[in-house]
Amino acid sequence: MSEDRQTSIRIVNGRRLTAQGEAAGTESLLIENGRIAAVGEAADRRHADQQLDAQDCRVAPGFIDLCCYLREPGNSQKGNIASETLAAARGGFATVCASPESSPVNDSTAVTHLIRDTATARGAVRVLPIGAATRALEGELLSDMAGLSAAGCVAFSNGSAVFRNARILRRCMAYAQTFGYTLMLQPRNQALSADGFAHDGQVAARLGLLGIPEVAETAAVMEMLLLAEEAGVRLHLSQLSTARSVDMVADAQQRGVAVTADVAMHHLVLTENALSGFDSRFHVLPPLRTEADRQRLLAGVRDGVIGSIVSQHQPQDPAAKRAPLGETGPGLSSVESVLSLGLTLVERDELTLPQLIGALTQGPAAVLDRPVAGLNEGDEADICIFDPRAHWVASAETLMSMGKHAPVTGSPLPGVIRYTLSGGRLAWPVG
Repeated sequence: MSEDRQTSIRIVNGRRLTAQGEAAGTESLLIENGRIAAVGEAADRRHADQQLDAQDCRVAPGFIDLCCYLREPGNSQKGNIASETLAAARGGFATVCASPESSPVNDSTAVTHLIRDTATARGAVRVLPIGAATRALEGELLSDMAGLSAAGCVAFSNGSAVFRNARILRRCMAYAQTFGYTLMLQPRNQALSADGFAHDGQVAARLGLLGIPEVAETAAVMEMLLLAEEAGVRLHLSQLSTARSVDMVADAQQRGVAVTADVAMHHLVLTENALSGFDSRFHVLPPLRTEADRQRLLAGVRDGVIGSIVSQHQPQDPAAKRAPLGETGPGLSSVESVLSLGLTLVERDELTLPQLIGALTQGPAAVLDRPVAGLNEGDEADICIFDPRAHWVASAETLMSMGKHAPVTGSPLPGVIRYTLSGGRLAWPVG
């Protein structure tokens, strides 16, 4: 985001909504110098350069995404920081964590500075780089985490890649614990997942797809939990997809292990049945699982075992999704539809609206050790204003992301983002 002088903004006629609940009436908010300067009548009395009408809308803290592929540096045919942060703003996100899986990999201070400088110059929202835990994400030699942290990396991950062996993972955890770094790891056993791209279940068997068994995730979860318990490191398990993983994390949390977890929104909404028509959009890793897994993941969000919901936004160019299913690029272009999919869960009474907002704001903030998201005087002005009753349709023409493979296209989706503010600046709409 650029550093030009900010205008003061007053938000009127909106109802405040946080993880703690929804306000009964409307209250104005005044934004000055990147923070909420006044609330209620005090906000109404003071001058503002610009006024945003939030009639019929909810005013929530700006969302935080712990896993977003911005595709820059490299992969410019799939997306870039300008396009994908604009898509994030359109989705209500005020902050996104940039995956280290760029080209080159974010395993050097030069790449970290490039991401931060580009985000400052062209990004619509705040970008927090995630550093590579191992050099080139090869899972063998540890990266210079201290240097990467000093350059601006807020946590460390090996992306979708795996560690070469448990000894290297153990050494990585010991290093991170020494310096107080958070490790954000996606649990996957390479030997058990092999070249699979679908859940190893009835759908994969019927369609002849290469399956990834549940144990490919749960074996890695157990290994990471045991090693994290020994090391005392802050561990965040990314994109859980199975019921047994949730149970193991819950048990570890009860033992006092410093572990948190997230789930991608599409794993809360979709199951393996989405692949029945060989639809390449739903080639995602980890794969979509069973209805029983989906229900346990939802229960994990409701009871707080899973504290965060992520987009796992992975824009792909059209050619990458046109190959035979197993050869297509994995991932969904999802950052613009996270709220809408979440609202469908609210409509089905599978989540409450405060639970959804909490998993998009308060949970991710805790993982990043940032101030708890709120809408009080003095808080940072990261704000999402949305109309829960309005609808929109995702299509190649309406999506801001360069990736046009959204989870739902051509059908009305609930929840329209009217405004997104990041650090007090209006990030959406543009112009």
